[in-house]
Amino acid sequence: MNKSPTTGKLYLIPITLGDCNPTDVLPQTIRRTIEFVDFYIVENEKTARKFIKSILPEKVQSSLNLNTLNKHTEKEEFKTMIRPLLQGVNVGLMSEAGCPGVADPGAVIVKLAHENGIQVVPLVGPSSILLAMMASGMNGQSFAFNGYLPIDKTEKKVAIKNYEKLSFDKNQTQIFIETPFRNNKFLEDLLNSLQLNTSLCIACDLTLPTEYIKTLRVSDWKKTKIDLHNRPAIFIFHKTL
Repeated sequence: MNKSPTTGKLYLIPITLGDCNPTDVLPQTIRRTIEFVDFYIVENEKTARKFIKSILPEKVQSSLNLNTLNKHTEKEEFKTMIRPLLQGVNVGLMSEAGCPGVADPGAVIVKLAHENGIQVVPLVGPSSILLAMMASGMNGQSFAFNGYLPIDKTEKKVAIKNYEKLSFDKNQTQIFIETPFRNNKFLEDLLNSLQLNTSLCIACDLTLPTEYIKTLRVSDWKKTKIDLHNRPAIFIFHKTL
């Protein structure tokens, strides 16, 4: 009887959150993994190649086989992407920034790997969501990442107030992100919708030289000037008594 080939492993490879020295935020396991992995599923090929080169300059770029996975990728392509894994080849999954699979389209590949009995290996690296939560001073025993709020002004205001009520009722910290060029408007909407005594944390440029993390009451944020335009940011609030 022919023995079925062993499947490859899917390595979840974190990358930096911005332009910084990779050795400042990434362990040596990332380099060691990139040394033996030649097949990758990435959100952006140019960014991925640049990152791999920064970690392992001697890696021959022509040896890399990269498949792009983003919001434009058709579902029919997913099975093609995991085919090397089913043939015994190790594959690396990379996000555009931070940890793959978290606020990232790579989650669909991880799900598919589990469904096909493929071992998933998450590697240590920076997650802006977790770093911001750690530094916020808010309830780390119960929190929820909610992603993006509606763009429509009225719908956004209703959503903010609903999440604020949920935060108070459940004693649960609420975490959000926004498209960087909309950050200033998003902060304005938060300050106009949240109650004055609600705590709000803004964490941007995490792990970078320009890192900024501050938690204040909404009433105090209204007196504070900050420009968040085009700066990757996390917004966290918690309503207490």
